[in-house]
Amino acid sequence: MSGISPELDPSDVGLDQARLDCIGRHFDQYVRDRRIPGFLAVVTRGGKVAHVVHRGCRDLENGAPVEADTRFRIYSMTKPITSVAAMICYEEGLIALDDPLSKFIPEFAETRVFAGGSSFQPVTVPILEPIKLWHLMTHTGGLTYGWMYSHPVDAMYRSAGFEWDAPRDLDLAGCCSRLAEIPLRCQPGTEWNYSMATDVLGRVVEVATGQSLDRFLAERVLGPLGMKETGFYVEGEGAEKLAVLYMPDLVTGRATRAAHMSQAALHRPSAPLGGSGLVSTAADYHRFTQMLLRHGELDGVRVLGARTVAYMTRNHLPGGADLAQFASPSGEQQPGLGFGLGFSVVIDPAALKVTCSAGEYAWGGAASTEFWVDPAEELTVLFFTQLLPSSTYPIRRELKQLVYSAIVD
Repeated sequence: MSGISPELDPSDVGLDQARLDCIGRHFDQYVRDRRIPGFLAVVTRGGKVAHVVHRGCRDLENGAPVEADTRFRIYSMTKPITSVAAMICYEEGLIALDDPLSKFIPEFAETRVFAGGSSFQPVTVPILEPIKLWHLMTHTGGLTYGWMYSHPVDAMYRSAGFEWDAPRDLDLAGCCSRLAEIPLRCQPGTEWNYSMATDVLGRVVEVATGQSLDRFLAERVLGPLGMKETGFYVEGEGAEKLAVLYMPDLVTGRATRAAHMSQAALHRPSAPLGGSGLVSTAADYHRFTQMLLRHGELDGVRVLGARTVAYMTRNHLPGGADLAQFASPSGEQQPGLGFGLGFSVVIDPAALKVTCSAGEYAWGGAASTEFWVDPAEELTVLFFTQLLPSSTYPIRRELKQLVYSAIVD
């Protein structure tokens, strides 16, 4: 197994070591208070790893430490990888962004839209505009998540077996067929709502290519990039290095082992979920971010065209809106933040109220993981821990403050 370590002195790329050390000191307090079990953070600039810090435990109860080669459930950090896979299909003419979803999954031609009532007795209306593939990539297709607990359609997802996972008896085709039976939360294209859209997009990749999603990812994304420790489950030595999943105790707030959910990553899933299913390492995901930073190419291997990466990482919300304007009432109400094809995109740093650059793109995972790519500063940042849900603490905003404070050139 491979770890990750600094490749140069931070001062060589305009970063101050003493300020970077604040990252470790700040999140050490989280570990001491047992708000998180442990963490690993990576800062790179100009394509070179400048700072790596890891603290705490990957398994609190057994005292196993977080190490440079620890494996983490990256949950929604799977979404950008699946979006890249879809855009490979786009570049090869297998799909178009304005293709109706029903072209690939016919069941969605009959999907209706929730208009009132309850999860037990919903009132529905016909869909006014077909779900398009760009709706899936931008989370504007009207789908949702069962774990949101904010709308009757969320409850319908839970009743159908979709909360933090998918029904164990269904493959990806079966999952999508069942999702198509559930009403949409809103008309396609009318609001941004975080959802299982990228899981459905993974099925589109399967239909378009004739390959299972896990095989296509292995052959066209993970394999070419040398991401050998990234997959939909772990076994053998990988299982020994897998971090345990934790949740905050409702009374004390201390990280408490989520034993019932920790085991899922140890078994091959019946449905490879392109929106949440991957396990990875810092070294592997670093290679993914460097491919993006280098406009689709890494070490002589081109995964995507440069113009495609640029197109994916611009704001695609209608009218140039940000999430404060276009997200559902229960969604990510963040001024200054737009959304591209698989990534959030900063469109106004001042409105976002945290130091960053316009054009920076990012996403995080449910277990409080995070990455971002800042082309203007040639900066990439990774943060890994295993605390579910990610909304528990403001880790991501704090990390951004700490990282940008260390840029001194």
